[in-house]
Amino acid sequence: MNLLRRFGLPERLLAILLLVALIDFAANTLLFDRASAFALRQDDAARIAETLVVASRAIDRTPAKDRPGVAQALSSPRFVIAWTPNGSRASGSLALSTLRAQVVEHSPELAPSDLQLSLKSLPGGGNVSGTMILPDRTVLRFETSASGAWTLNLGRIASYLLPTVVLAVLAWALFHFTLRPLERLVEASRLVGSGQPRPLEEAGPEEVRQLIRAFNQMQQRIHRSLQTRTQSMLAIGHDLRTPLSRLQLRLENASLSPATLAEMDGDISEMRHLLASLQAFVESGGTNIPAERIDLAAMAATLVDSAQDEGKDATYDGEDRLEIMARSVSIRRALSNLIENAIHYGERARVSVRREGRDAVILIEDDGPGIPDGRLDDVLQPFVRLDNARQRDTPGMGLGLPIVRRAVKLERGSLHLLNREGGGLTAVIRLPGAVV
Repeated sequence: MNLLRRFGLPERLLAILLLVALIDFAANTLLFDRASAFALRQDDAARIAETLVVASRAIDRTPAKDRPGVAQALSSPRFVIAWTPNGSRASGSLALSTLRAQVVEHSPELAPSDLQLSLKSLPGGGNVSGTMILPDRTVLRFETSASGAWTLNLGRIASYLLPTVVLAVLAWALFHFTLRPLERLVEASRLVGSGQPRPLEEAGPEEVRQLIRAFNQMQQRIHRSLQTRTQSMLAIGHDLRTPLSRLQLRLENASLSPATLAEMDGDISEMRHLLASLQAFVESGGTNIPAERIDLAAMAATLVDSAQDEGKDATYDGEDRLEIMARSVSIRRALSNLIENAIHYGERARVSVRREGRDAVILIEDDGPGIPDGRLDDVLQPFVRLDNARQRDTPGMGLGLPIVRRAVKLERGSLHLLNREGGGLTAVIRLPGAVV
């Protein structure tokens, strides 16, 4: 195993090729040895010997012009005979020396005829074929089917296919073994930034181990960077609360007009809202909070009732009860943000909750100006605010929708924003894990 770990991808591929070449050589050597030692049953060998003796005698005594017809007359479906005047002799792919000795032993008069037996190529049927020299130096060709020849042909097929099969199996095993660390690397990359770093074991070829080593270092840097950013934002939010509280106290004792006091108090409230949004966004990871059974329909209806108590235009229509397994705090914050956005931008919010199979679907609609189609993805990014939002003197720093998306993603759900025909926006949340 230690030696294998030193091999890179080129070395491993070369090892596969060498091993397949070795197996191919061994398979062909075994096949030629089997062919050389191939023998038929005595009755098959006697049949071939007797047929060749009869054919050679009959054709040798026949004039040359009549020999093709005699050869054809002596042929049968199992034993085909042909005569040619020239002495060229094409041999088959595998010589059958033991079978030749077996035939000659049965009919010794065939020995001077330089009898040659071979196994035909597979495209030619794979039968036993051969040639012999007649006394006038012409050639007698023949082909016959032998009951045992199929075993040799099967071996030939195996010798052709075995290297390919071995190569495919070895390649699959090696690549699977080689790419398994990469698969773990892909799985780990999806979790970068979502919690404590999880160092991967360095395994595989040297190139892969170097990549894993660089990945481990990268996720440590990312984790430290995220920690620093989180701590900095939380520290800023915490430090700003104290001067805001002091400013609030001084306003209460300041000799200002009621209108000015109300405006400044609104500014302080907006600053506190900004800090709360910032803190919620930073802390909305929530991966360590366990999921629990919550009634999503009751939660949405309660938020709508709270908005109505504040004199806002909000309605609820949907299931009376729909339980899911989710994190209550993050989902409640997500629904609250969407309802507040719908009321602020669209002056009213229509909320519905329904079940679709094992999913819970939440729709929040408004009658506002909507979002330009090209900016639907932009508004889901942190600190992004549209121009028309600023013109409406909108409070916040563009964290409402990113908080919603992060909370929904934490539950393995999806968030989609759709512009409605005739004006308005629809926010669609789909959460899996609805309890039956």
